[in-house]
Amino acid sequence: MENNTYLLSKLTNEEHLLVNSEVEKRKKSPVVAYLLWFFTGFMGGHRYFFHKTGSAVAMTLIFWLLVWLFGLGAIITGIWQLVDVFLINGWLKEDQNKVENEAIQEILSARSVEKKTDVPEQSPKDSENSESSENSKQIQNEKD
Repeated sequence: MENNTYLLSKLTNEEHLLVNSEVEKRKKSPVVAYLLWFFTGFMGGHRYFFHKTGSAVAMTLIFWLLVWLFGLGAIITGIWQLVDVFLINGWLKEDQNKVENEAIQEILSARSVEKKTDVPEQSPKDSENSESSENSKQIQNEKD
């Protein structure tokens, strides 16, 4: 978050608005996260949503492989699911910070590209002056 605060200070008001709109469009929905947790949490559905694939696959395998052994898989993943409900809010904030950072980086890189392409062109008068100075240098060299 501190990193984003520093980067946000480099942006104009219009760019702030653009970052905020991008964050609202691309951040993960809390409603979807909690619904996935409620209905598929015992198998790690909410973890797939947050791209925590390794632990999501582990939850799914533990549930399905141990469900036949006296419901042990449901007990283990049920406890895991209960812990996860308290972690989801932090995951949502991490995702929002990541999306915000990406949006800021896109704007700053676009700004630097614009600066590189905005090289001032020589006016015809300037180009004539530079040509005449080059000609006078050549004449001076020929005399020497």
